[in-house]
Amino acid sequence: MLSAKLVKTVVDVAALIPPQKQMTGMLGHPVVASPIDRMFDAVYAHYGLPWQFWKNDIASEVDLALAVKALSPLGYRGMAITVPYKVAVMPLLDAVDDDVRAIGAANYITIEQGRLIGHNNDGKGVVKASEKVAPRTGQRVVMLGAGGAGRAMAVEMAWAGAAHLTLVTRRQEQGEEVAATVTSASGVPAVWQPWQGEVVVPEGTTLLMNATHLGCAPELEPVPVRWETVDPACVVVDVITNPRITPFLSTALERGCLIVNGVEMLVQLAMQIFQHWTGISPDEEIFQKAVAEALGE
Repeated sequence: MLSAKLVKTVVDVAALIPPQKQMTGMLGHPVVASPIDRMFDAVYAHYGLPWQFWKNDIASEVDLALAVKALSPLGYRGMAITVPYKVAVMPLLDAVDDDVRAIGAANYITIEQGRLIGHNNDGKGVVKASEKVAPRTGQRVVMLGAGGAGRAMAVEMAWAGAAHLTLVTRRQEQGEEVAATVTSASGVPAVWQPWQGEVVVPEGTTLLMNATHLGCAPELEPVPVRWETVDPACVVVDVITNPRITPFLSTALERGCLIVNGVEMLVQLAMQIFQHWTGISPDEEIFQKAVAEALGE
């Protein structure tokens, strides 16, 4: 029989052993410029959680399938999904929620008893961020790009009360498919506009959104928009997180437009993901401070 002294010693030693890290992360390509890992790790530390966030650059859909298959055996608790795999990841999951079914893309996974469950809050992030500067309802939205993030934002903007959406893409099949998804999911009219050269923004547009990679560091490519067709009263939104003020947003500011940057969107959707993974409702100020530090601001 163990003595009380020995039991106390064992308990004291066990208390010194740090708890096992709970792993979360992101799958995508490229991921190097994203501040998301430093942001999440800072918030985990603030709340005293033994959790860690790993960015994983996945070069192909073949590698994506291998990575997703390994998540549960490796003990991951959750995984964010970024471009270009938000649609491609869906067949690899055990189940998806109603938002993913309606949108046709997933941007994060919860891992519950070994099962991978797909969720999508891309659009919820942009709605929460944009409502700080513009009303939800009645917006006439033009979206540049309609990939995994773009289709989620288009559907969520329609659900939030947008009056009309125009999807501007180079591929007709993609643009028309996402426009049909928006209308089917929400009843809001949506149309496709071909992206040819500089984009002419339709008259009456009140919200212009860049959902492409253009403008991301380090390339900082300009988004080809004919800015004289953009009303200065139009709100301009960019999904890019690095830099905070992209060439697209810089030009919008020069035009006199109100802007919503991708970092603000990232904070809003990251807070929702954090709560889903950990069960803790976070303070927005903590996330804002963490992302600013991650960006070296």
